[in-house]
Formats: sequence, C-alpha cells, structure tokens
Amino acid sequence: MTKLKASIFIDGANVFYTQKHLGWNVDWKRVTQLLSKEFNLIETRYYTGIKNHDEKMKKFLSSLRKIGIKTVTKPLKLLKDKHGGFLYKSNCDVEMAVDILLDVNSFDVLVLFSGDSDFVHLINILQKQFQKKVVVYSTRKTVAWELKLTADKYYFLEDIKATIKR
Repeated sequence: MTKLKASIFIDGANVFYTQKHLGWNVDWKRVTQLLSKEFNLIETRYYTGIKNHDEKMKKFLSSLRKIGIKTVTKPLKLLKDKHGGFLYKSNCDVEMAVDILLDVNSFDVLVLFSGDSDFVHLINILQKQFQKKVVVYSTRKTVAWELKLTADKYYFLEDIKATIKR
C-alpha cells in the first residue's frame, strides 16, 4: 500500500508553551522519523518569532535546518502588558495558514503541531474544499476542544513521550 503524502507544520510559539507545560522538550528528528513510518513526508516547517540577537534561538533553528526542517521566522514584537511591564509576542498563524493553502496540492494529509483553535477554519476548508485529511498533535490540557472535533485524528504528545522526548 502506498503511503499518503504528508506535510508537517509546527506552530513554534504554541509548541514552546506546550513543552513548558509538559516539562520536557520534543525531539523533532524523532518526530519526523516516527511520522515517516506512516507517511511519505513531503516537508516539515517550523514557524516562530525571533528576537534580534537571540543566539540560543538561532542555534535551535540551525539544528532544525540540519535535520531537514524548514524554518520560517518573523521578528517578535515587544508589547506593554496590563501591569506596566513588557512581553514579547509573535503569532505566525496567518503565515502558516497561507503557506498551507499555497502548498495544498503537494500533500494528502496535513500534520499540525498546535492546539490553537485559530486553525479550525483552515482545517474545515482543507477537508471540505480540498478533501485533505488533518492530523493534530497537542496535549490534553493545551488542545482546543474545537480542534479535537474538527481534525480527522488527534494525538496527545504525552502518549508518545517515550518515542519523541529529547
């Protein structure tokens, strides 16, 4: 049986907070090895915001590129919070959605690493207009209920920890 073609899209900001919640980090090389058993992987992309002169993040992104993951970045914004402090914010959801739609003819299955309900509309379009399957990976506590209802399949990172933990 021929494997379905899949593209992996990783919402870096969402996964960052997911990993903080879990208390362990994902090994993306292990993830791609795991998913390549089930799918013919077309491409893996990791989307994230980045601060100027953030050498740790630059090193991390370089390590992703070395294992064949395409990185897509944009500058983090510095925003004032309600307590008078500052916080960094970056949201790549629009970039991800546009790139997914631009590449829709290259895959049969979208594998999405995010728990963000902002992707529900995109998933509905992929399923109804393009007959694509969507598989979501997140955690029990960080996945939006709407994503669970919309995705064709969803998996919890906790359940595959032994296989994908760095």
